[in-house]
Amino acid sequence: MTSLRVEDAAREVYGVGHPLINRYVDILQSTGVEWGLIGPREADRLWDRHILNSAALSQLIELDRTVADVGSGAGLPGIPLALLRPDIHMTLLEPLLRRFTFLTETVETLGMTSRVEVVRSRAEDHHQTYQVVVARALAPLDRLIGWCNPLRAEGGVILALKGKSAADEVVSAGRQLEAAQLKAEVLSAQVHPDAEPATVVRISDA
Repeated sequence: MTSLRVEDAAREVYGVGHPLINRYVDILQSTGVEWGLIGPREADRLWDRHILNSAALSQLIELDRTVADVGSGAGLPGIPLALLRPDIHMTLLEPLLRRFTFLTETVETLGMTSRVEVVRSRAEDHHQTYQVVVARALAPLDRLIGWCNPLRAEGGVILALKGKSAADEVVSAGRQLEAAQLKAEVLSAQVHPDAEPATVVRISDA
């Protein structure tokens, strides 16, 4: 898919919010790369591999949810989701100071402080719960469950963006899922016909 088609798809997906997501991409390509949060080779592939991939989670999140992005890093998937879905309240959870500072400054620059909170903490040290917990490229599923499930409110879900090994990770995490009385489904989510489908593991009560 050409970069032009990808950007056109993002323009359709974000509508009136496109200027803000475009500004975020500019920040990632400049400050994000300079601070080492985004690899230089990723700078030209942000729209398809990162923005639209993150936005695909929107289809799996109900209206007016509280959402935590665990190990948010450069703000993926939390910031693209929050820009697409003004109905959700997003918490970006990040323990490392440089990333926390980047997230705080970016949220302020984008004018999102009223509905996006940045918290410097490890998941295991954070004691608030959320209706939806999201994570992207954070850890294998067996470890992810240990970090994210305590943050999941009663009846809530964990949405983990994964790659081709998602089904194998679900099998490997069988013991952790059973112990926590959870079930895992591997789903495909696509935010636009011209966007690559995202592989998502949805974890909920068994």
